[in-house]
Amino acid sequence: MLYLIGLGLGDAKDITVKGLEVVKHCRRVYLEAYTSVLTVGKEALEEFYGRELILADRETVEQEADNILKDADLCDVAFLVVGDPFGATTHSDLVLRAVKLGIPYRVIHNASIMNAVGCCGLQVTLLYLLFYNC
Repeated sequence: MLYLIGLGLGDAKDITVKGLEVVKHCRRVYLEAYTSVLTVGKEALEEFYGRELILADRETVEQEADNILKDADLCDVAFLVVGDPFGATTHSDLVLRAVKLGIPYRVIHNASIMNAVGCCGLQVTLLYLLFYNC
């Protein structure tokens, strides 16, 4: 199974309980490291999660996705993303590749910049109206 897990927007403790449970039992755990920046380093995540993380830069995700998906039909593999997993099109592409290979997947969503904007007093629907009806 391939798991795409959102890490939220803050620090290591922003992962959901469900996401942390999955991370702890996966054989390999990748940390996407190019579309967003987390406020803590890889080491802080590894310490809190109790797992070694494999950094996945742009080249790894876009050109070497087969390595991420390798044996995901036989064991659990996690792909961690700052914010929500579908904040970048390359993450959707990873899911499409998994489907094409017959690899099951599950998404564990988390807070993203799209819903964090509420702290400014705005709502996503209001932002849509502001940007697309000007």
